[in-house]
Amino acid sequence: LAIKNAEDNGPTKKDQASSDTLFDGEQPTLEEIRSWGKSFDKLMRSPSGRKAFREFLRCEYSEENILFWLACEELKKETNPEAIEEKARFIYEDYISILSPKEVSLDSRVREIVNRNMVEPTPHTFDEAQLQIYTLMHRDSYPRFINSPQFKTLAQIPDGVSASGSTAESPSN
Repeated sequence: LAIKNAEDNGPTKKDQASSDTLFDGEQPTLEEIRSWGKSFDKLMRSPSGRKAFREFLRCEYSEENILFWLACEELKKETNPEAIEEKARFIYEDYISILSPKEVSLDSRVREIVNRNMVEPTPHTFDEAQLQIYTLMHRDSYPRFINSPQFKTLAQIPDGVSASGSTAESPSN
């Protein structure tokens, strides 16, 4: 009953203050935050979800993955041919080039596709690479995110309970 009442009353002042600094502007509902733990697509469609996930990735030293994905999303909105070429070059130099400190991890097949596409960049030059990074984040970082203390605090999930709602079992030897 105490847990149920705490859920009904929303975040505590301490929780509210920490989530306010994370989410500038519109505060997501507890229901929305918890939906991120059930669907990576919902997390990535939510500006607040992307922000929380980006903070987590920063702590894991893999923030370049979401930054690359976001840059590709911006490129897709561009219609001016000169701007498309300029943005594509920046994305390539920032995230694809082996000389970049923010290089994302792509396999050789996708890297070759990107190199061919860069001859005449379009808003979809990085689609294959973006999908590969999205899949990498979904499979690799997302499970750690939804089981992280940061996410559990935002979602008000007690310690020892997974984001899916099941209780963690202690390992038996």
